[in-house]
Amino acid sequence: MKLWKRASGALKDRKSLFSIGFSRKTSFRNPDLDSAIIHATSHDDSSVDYRNAHRVYKWIRSSPANIKPLVHALSSRVNRTRSWIVALKALMLVHGVLCCKVSSIQEIRRLPFDLSDFSDGHSRPSKTWGFNAFIRAYFSFLDQYSFFMSEQMRRRHKKPQVDSVSQELERIQKLQSLLHMLLQIRPMADNMKRTLILEAMDCVVIEIFDIYGRICSAIAKLLIKIHPAAGKAEAVMALKIVKKATSQGEDLALYFEFCKEFGVSNAHEIPKFVSIPEEDIKAIEKVINGVEEEEEETKKEEMEVEEEKGIILVERPELRTIITDKWEVFEDDLCFTSKEITENDQHRKYNVDPSPLPLIVIDEPVYFTHTLPDLITF
Repeated sequence: MKLWKRASGALKDRKSLFSIGFSRKTSFRNPDLDSAIIHATSHDDSSVDYRNAHRVYKWIRSSPANIKPLVHALSSRVNRTRSWIVALKALMLVHGVLCCKVSSIQEIRRLPFDLSDFSDGHSRPSKTWGFNAFIRAYFSFLDQYSFFMSEQMRRRHKKPQVDSVSQELERIQKLQSLLHMLLQIRPMADNMKRTLILEAMDCVVIEIFDIYGRICSAIAKLLIKIHPAAGKAEAVMALKIVKKATSQGEDLALYFEFCKEFGVSNAHEIPKFVSIPEEDIKAIEKVINGVEEEEEETKKEEMEVEEEKGIILVERPELRTIITDKWEVFEDDLCFTSKEITENDQHRKYNVDPSPLPLIVIDEPVYFTHTLPDLITF
């Protein structure tokens, strides 16, 4: 950084510190916390003020009442800046706050500022495009990570019960999505080998270890629960998760190789990414195929039942049928015997055409399973 830019940034920091000296402590303002935030997010790109950053973390752990002053101070600081240095330091500070994992963090939910379209205003775009892309990717991850942690904490406080298999699957998918966003955070321009970028990459690598470890642990527990009794939808989701985990393991190996070449200290030793055994993947596929076979058998059985419903009479080999021109009267709906009536009586009683028609007459009682045939009409 040029000397005049460094002097200009230092002057802005002093002006900000001077202005908070006259502010009073309220529910939304804490001058001591504001001062620590300004020092931790200074315009100096040569170093990170970890002492004041830890002061901020201490304030957050000490009382939930400090969340509102933190949100107010950070949003005011970030919304006014056009410096990629201040923006990146603010993101690193927020990342550290989220790692405190205190219950009061759930009040933050989404980040109190928007850097999704950030652009540095102190240099030409040809020189800062890499820094802009880095900040946008880092912000996207932290914004989603903050929301994810807030939702997880709320669920634990409301329902401390064990999650179902589908809930665990959804949680793993969200973690995999966060890991994908982490892998997008990388320096892409040649002029980005700066101390501040290396410090930020150290934070990203540590977060990758944490999230990938949680994914592997959750998958190991999940594979035990995916058995033939599990539903097809759950088995399909589990198979997608396992395949994505395998793919992300390969991406992580390439990412750590890149970080090592770039000079990230936490990536000097590339970890061994354990692949998921092929037999576990085949076991899930068998569960899916088994459920599909059961569904096909169930459909066949339902079709057979529908065909059986079309059968009206119970077949009895000892019965015989005779074709006759005489009408018969049935004693009830279930069984009947032959009884001859005259054509005039038939015409008066049933109001039908007296012309003789052939009719099926059964000598012995017959029991119907459903309705009588349409041929016999009363």
